[in-house]
Amino acid sequence: MIIKFKLDGKEVSVDAEPNELLLNVLRDKLGVKAPKYSCGIGECGACTVLLDGEPVLSCLTLAVDANGKEVITAAGIEEEYAALISKAFSEEGAVQCGYCSPGFAVMSYLLLREKKNLSEEKVREFLRGNLCRCTGYVNIIKAVLKASEVMGGK
Repeated sequence: MIIKFKLDGKEVSVDAEPNELLLNVLRDKLGVKAPKYSCGIGECGACTVLLDGEPVLSCLTLAVDANGKEVITAAGIEEEYAALISKAFSEEGAVQCGYCSPGFAVMSYLLLREKKNLSEEKVREFLRGNLCRCTGYVNIIKAVLKASEVMGGK
């Protein structure tokens, strides 16, 4: 079946099977490599994308569920936020292997867009569905808090 949706700001049309996962369509059919395949069971968050503004695990979401909607991956984050998140993660040493980074970037973007006056506890709670095997989370939390401070709590 042909599904159409907005992907990172551009209209796309793709042939997908009714049982095909959004992650597979994004990576294999549309060439979007930001969402990562990691656990395949919705435990790690590496495949997180926004579907009409809500975070979803693309490894558990059917591609047909995106029909007529908007999908934002880490590659489609608004430029201002992408630069801010990238800089904060780099400065705070929040990236090591980078495999989990797209999922953390998407969730950080959503958090920074929607929340003001972030505390460490709020950031930890919001990012709890994203796993990282390398960093121990401390620097990721620091990076999100730093990005929030740079934004001035906007």
